Amino acid sequence: MGISFGSINSGLPKDIVQQIVEAEKIPIQQMEVRKGKINDKKSLVQQLTTLVENMRGEVLKNKNARSLRELAINTGDSKHINVTADKNIADPGKYQLEVVQLAQKSSAISNGVEDKDKTYVGVGYIRVNLPNGDEKEIYVDEKHATLSGIAKLINGDSELGIRANVVNDGKDSDEPYRLIVSMTETGDGNRVEFPYLYLVDGEVDIYFEQERPAQDAKVKLDGFEIEVPSNKVTDLIPGVTIDLKKALPGEEINIEITEDVQKIGGKVNSLIDNINNVLKFIKEQNSLDEKTDTQRTLGGDSTLTTIESRVRSAVFTSVMTDAGPMRMGDLGVTFQRDGLLKFDQAKFEQALSKDYKSVSQTLTGKYSLENGKSKGFIDILDETAQTLLSQPTGVLPTRKGGLQSQINQIDRQIANRQRTIAQKEDILKAKFARLEETISKIKGQGAGLAGFAAPPGIQQL
Repeated sequence: MGISFGSINSGLPKDIVQQIVEAEKIPIQQMEVRKGKINDKKSLVQQLTTLVENMRGEVLKNKNARSLRELAINTGDSKHINVTADKNIADPGKYQLEVVQLAQKSSAISNGVEDKDKTYVGVGYIRVNLPNGDEKEIYVDEKHATLSGIAKLINGDSELGIRANVVNDGKDSDEPYRLIVSMTETGDGNRVEFPYLYLVDGEVDIYFEQERPAQDAKVKLDGFEIEVPSNKVTDLIPGVTIDLKKALPGEEINIEITEDVQKIGGKVNSLIDNINNVLKFIKEQNSLDEKTDTQRTLGGDSTLTTIESRVRSAVFTSVMTDAGPMRMGDLGVTFQRDGLLKFDQAKFEQALSKDYKSVSQTLTGKYSLENGKSKGFIDILDETAQTLLSQPTGVLPTRKGGLQSQINQIDRQIANRQRTIAQKEDILKAKFARLEETISKIKGQGAGLAGFAAPPGIQQL
């Protein structure tokens, strides 16, 4: 804040110090403007970094032949089976499957009682002979001497491998509630001798009226019968899981596993889109006219030229496959006049259907015992992205770091300038305060001298 000087003393403007300080701040304002322009450039470098990171993210999703591939499964029958495949293990193929019988678990149902929570069935114990030959006993006290209580005791013992439910069968209005006990696992290996209920002093006797034995599922794969313990079959076809939903004896279901060219085409399309996002950003930054403030954009920046050149090189690089050298141009990827990539997905899918192996090798490279793994387009693009992004020597981190260094330098210059101005302001305040005081004293002394009256005789002379 400036010191005010009255015009009756020094005659200087009241805000003379403030005016001088503001004049001294003009270079700071200019540095702030320059810093803002550099910050704008830094933000653009960060945007470009994000686009390259997104591109590499798509690359990493499809880095090798297994992660790139997708499988399509066709059975023509969703009522009797459901088929899924692990693309990292399963291979394309055709199979014929017949579901002769489903696997089932041992189960039994008791006679009925009037009330599941109130009908007292007595105290005692339940003896269970488990599939592994062990014998287990569960004690039933008065607190649990109902169907609901017994079910709670059975379900509370995780070692049994048995689940109990109380149901209303809707058949007997007087005694509708029944206890159903079932093994948790299916198959012949999980057969169980159902427990005898040793209960005394109950209002009614409880016993198992009906039982259903456990059994394996039976299927025929390509005409050969196989027994499996579960309706979820994982060992018939490597990498393939078949959920058996309904038996269909005498009828075969065709299972066909193929490469899903549409999904793979969609993955490549997504990758090309991410490459185009990088190229589009570069194109927009290089679109200059007479109104463009190149101090706030990356137009003409060597970083853009380097990135565009390396991406183009990756697209044009030839890759060795079993069918000979191939480029992405052979698979429907071409540069347009506007500098962006065009992806002909139909051409790509046609090439993939015709020669999946060579197309896959073009994208992800090939293996050989002599030379190991060669680089495919995706490998080359990944190396390009790593070169651009790697800390601290990558093209983008280096450019961003250079801009930040300029910003830091300007900040130091501004801080130094502000300290100098503050010191100068204090000095000026002190000087003008002394000047004001001196002038004030001089004027005071002049006024005192003027107050002395001259003697009368001198006035006449």
